Amino acid sequence: MAWIGAGSLLAWLWLLLGQGFFWRTDVRLPARRDPDRWPSVAVVVPARDEAAVLPASLPTLLAQKYPGRAEVFLIDDGSTDGTGALARELAAGAGGLPLTVASPGEPEPGWTGKLWAVRHGIALARERTAPEYLLLTDADIAHEPDSLRELVAAARSAGLDLVSQMARLRVATPWERLIVPAFVYFFGQLYPFRWVNRRGARTAAAAGGCVLLRREAAERAGVPEAIRHAVIDDVSLARAVQGSGGTVWLGLADRVTSVRPYPRLAELWRMVSRSAYAQLRHRPLLLLGTVLGLALVYLAPPAALLAGVAAGDPVVAAPGGAAWAVMCGTYLPMLRYYRQPPWAAPLLPFTALLYLLMTVDSAVRHYRGRGAAWKGRTYGAP
Repeated sequence: MAWIGAGSLLAWLWLLLGQGFFWRTDVRLPARRDPDRWPSVAVVVPARDEAAVLPASLPTLLAQKYPGRAEVFLIDDGSTDGTGALARELAAGAGGLPLTVASPGEPEPGWTGKLWAVRHGIALARERTAPEYLLLTDADIAHEPDSLRELVAAARSAGLDLVSQMARLRVATPWERLIVPAFVYFFGQLYPFRWVNRRGARTAAAAGGCVLLRREAAERAGVPEAIRHAVIDDVSLARAVQGSGGTVWLGLADRVTSVRPYPRLAELWRMVSRSAYAQLRHRPLLLLGTVLGLALVYLAPPAALLAGVAAGDPVVAAPGGAAWAVMCGTYLPMLRYYRQPPWAAPLLPFTALLYLLMTVDSAVRHYRGRGAAWKGRTYGAP
């Protein structure tokens, strides 16, 4: 047990110093200035059965204070809850940016529903406005009035092809408080923002809820056609743009938020498990490595500490306690970002255990033929 505790401590020292300072939460939009000319923008919103959240999100897009030309395209992806009609009603009452609501029909084979809707929205935008930029945003994302202006100014000032912000997710219920900050923390651990944002980086990622994309870069990368099968479409999009020579930036948002509620553990479980095994490219060996890694990094420290204390053995307890302390210290910035109390940091091992079980469940669902199920559709491995 002493060797396990020591190994866990070494792993945490590496994560603290050698993983792009993933635990820091100070990566915000880069320095920006207003351009001499504001480019045209098409806002593309794929939506499937989103009537419950649309009243809190769509009006914020229509109310954008953008100095240039901008238009919103909401693509109703086969909704059965009146999403399209509600969007038109909201636009009629809100005014602001012009809104076009359209439906592309059922996706062709090989396409995920969301990317099929995005494809249709981009095609419509090209016909109507030939925009210089595309804002790809989800139907549950609310934007402050200057969000679009700030995104475009950052992209122009820094010469970026893709600018993405990780929206601040909702943390209202006990399960959301336990799981949501850890979700963003784990994402940053997998894709350290500082690594993503380096010129010539080999790490690429984006947050699908808010992506500003230069249209020429999208065409050069062949998206969305090139990623039409992707379940984790945001990371795939960033990789395609970066792989075609584009520059990518990713950071945390202050003025972009998700309004989607996850009141119970079941909803959060589905959110994670539907794509966790796809993240591992449906490979059993990667699944095994992930389970062992999560156990060593997150579960071993408290286990070593408790075992050492119970046995009166400081050689076992000390490295376990030190690893747990480093873990908690790296989690505190994310808890502050989400305005959660610092005493929640020691609960991270329990949250990590839940994520481990969600990942295993994702693999089980895949091999049972249920794959990445979302809103009535199931996607297998490409």
